[in-house]
Amino acid sequence: MRFSSLVLGISVSAVLLSGCSGSRSGSQLPPAAFVSATGDGPSDEYVIGPLDQLTIFVWRNPELGAKVQVRPDGRITTPLISDLPAVGKTPAQLSADIKTALSAYINDPRVSVIVDNFSGTFSQQVRIVGATEKPASIPYRANMTLLDAMIAVGGLSERASGDRARLIRADRKTGKQVEFQLKLSKLLRQGDSTANVRLEPGDVIIIPSSAF
Repeated sequence: MRFSSLVLGISVSAVLLSGCSGSRSGSQLPPAAFVSATGDGPSDEYVIGPLDQLTIFVWRNPELGAKVQVRPDGRITTPLISDLPAVGKTPAQLSADIKTALSAYINDPRVSVIVDNFSGTFSQQVRIVGATEKPASIPYRANMTLLDAMIAVGGLSERASGDRARLIRADRKTGKQVEFQLKLSKLLRQGDSTANVRLEPGDVIIIPSSAF
């Protein structure tokens, strides 16, 4: 199973690399430690994705609240409300939609939506493929770093060529893919914190294997 996942990851890597026309090969990202020195703050507001676990609270009407999971079709069902679209909305936007729906039954409902367990939309995930212990897509969270992502996938495999790893990122202004060099061996095997960088939603990390 691990071998098939690795083959799949390498295949995905080849496709991604072939589509990186106009990318800046070898560009360096600033270390995460330097970025955080300017002050950490919240990232863009979280967008609800399929399979997220939500708690919906209706003030003074607890019977109308619920703990629900967003269905694969992107909708939720709560007391008095069926098949309400949730995917692609922030918790505040979903709260407003639930308030509107409940206004037909109660006067001036006050609604809160809390994301208990999140998967995120596809565009908010960070994907790690190639020579890692368990290639995966993981939900992005605020101020996530390269080290956080590598811990989530179990680190490098035995034959990984970590210092040849690449990060593929879509430029927000142009939409083109940009390539950055990563130093994963320095980060994970030598403990060099200057090799740790800040990630963004949608980043793809590609880790090649060594030839020998």
